[in-house]
Amino acid sequence: MNSDTLKGKWKQLMGDAKKNWGKLTDDDLKQIEGRKDKLVGKIQERYGSTREDAERQADDWLGKY
Repeated sequence: MNSDTLKGKWKQLMGDAKKNWGKLTDDDLKQIEGRKDKLVGKIQERYGSTREDAERQADDWLGKY
């Protein structure tokens, strides 16, 4: 999924993101605004993941769409 598509569908995907990463708050999801780099940063922050692991998680999740 390219970045423009992600931004366009973000409101629809927020619920699924919340299920996948339960530690992300509604405010976190609003701040992400459909930007993968922000999603990766929030995953790192909330879960203490490495950048590489957070990117892999985001890529795997986005791959479903």
